[in-house]
Amino acid sequence: MNYKINIRKIIGLVLLLSLLSVPFLTPVKYYLSIPNEIVTINNQSSMQLPDLGQAVEVDKKIDNATYAVDAQAFDIRDSGQSELLYNVSGMPIKKVNVSVLEDKKVIPGGQSIGVQLQTLGVLVVGHHLVNTESESVSPGEDADIKVGDMLLEINGEKINELRDVKPIVEKAGKQNMDLKVKLKRGKEEKHTTLTPAKNKKENEYQIGLYIRDSAAGIGTMTFHDPETKSYGALGHVISDLDTKKPIEINDGTIVKSSVTSIEKGNSGTPGEKQAKFSIRENRIGNITKNSPFGIFGKLDTNIKNSLYDEPMSIALSHEVKEGPAKILTVLDGEEVEEFDVKIVSSIPQKSPATKGMVIQVTDEKLLDKTGGIVQGMSGSPIIQDNKIVGAVTHVFVNDPTSGYGVHIEWMLQEAGIDLTKPKLEKKAS
Repeated sequence: MNYKINIRKIIGLVLLLSLLSVPFLTPVKYYLSIPNEIVTINNQSSMQLPDLGQAVEVDKKIDNATYAVDAQAFDIRDSGQSELLYNVSGMPIKKVNVSVLEDKKVIPGGQSIGVQLQTLGVLVVGHHLVNTESESVSPGEDADIKVGDMLLEINGEKINELRDVKPIVEKAGKQNMDLKVKLKRGKEEKHTTLTPAKNKKENEYQIGLYIRDSAAGIGTMTFHDPETKSYGALGHVISDLDTKKPIEINDGTIVKSSVTSIEKGNSGTPGEKQAKFSIRENRIGNITKNSPFGIFGKLDTNIKNSLYDEPMSIALSHEVKEGPAKILTVLDGEEVEEFDVKIVSSIPQKSPATKGMVIQVTDEKLLDKTGGIVQGMSGSPIIQDNKIVGAVTHVFVNDPTSGYGVHIEWMLQEAGIDLTKPKLEKKAS
């Protein structure tokens, strides 16, 4: 009986070891290295392929045409859908879907820009007490209005900016009327009733809410499309300083900005660019979207950075390599300069996601002037092998020499620039 049990244990152990060793066998390792799908851009003459060794043939079908090339690479002739078929001794073992995207070129930025966002309605950023003749009350809190809510309408009148609120409140207070408030909380619209209270000291009716209708700051242009004038900047969402929530915008403007000084970053204390700009002057475009990948809109006119003013190809996330790269940004005035960085890591992303890269500043001039990555540098384009690969987004608080970057393909997607559209084929006459 014990003999049979020992035999079973030995057989089980052998089977387990065999199973565990399978992934380490050379043919299996080759097979596992072949992806199910390959996505590339039609900006290179050939594409490198994983192979299964000398005994394997690869059939390449591009638009129903087969090209006889070696098993390491095949020529890219056009954008569109394709497939590769791996064969061993004439027997097909794996099919790989190939998507060749259109080579969309954009112009890298680097310019310092001033940004102003006009909120959708007015944003609630806090509560306060109203001291009446008899008590202290907070009408906004009593109406269950929360920090981060957007006030859209009061008594049926649309609220676009701060000055729209006061006359409605004053009129309702004098007539001893409640206010019917329509607000937006996240993606949900809500309705509530608010009763104004008269401040005995200031002799005016108030609703006990701190509200704001705009936000302003500086950042860096990432790219623009010279054909459509679409642009992307910042590389991350703009959030309200008080609520920490993304700002829903009704309108927005970007203008030229001039860097006046830089507060150097240290461990634990991020640095910051100081800049001047005027929203009423030097406008260069609008803002139509504030998303996790930056701000987007249309330029009024094409802009230049004096370093790269010709359209440049982009790299997909899986094409970004660890190693040397460049960033474009402004340290003084409006002059765009190029600085050395290192891409420490890059995650091949199949769907839109932020923080796709980790970069480290290696340029001595930039380190001496800023200590590394500083606020206001967000959006600075990252260039590698003469392609735009992404944009600087965040600094590591405890290591200002390093920070995150976002892959450029997701910013292009947010800007409405479609990389997946195949080129039109010529029809026979």
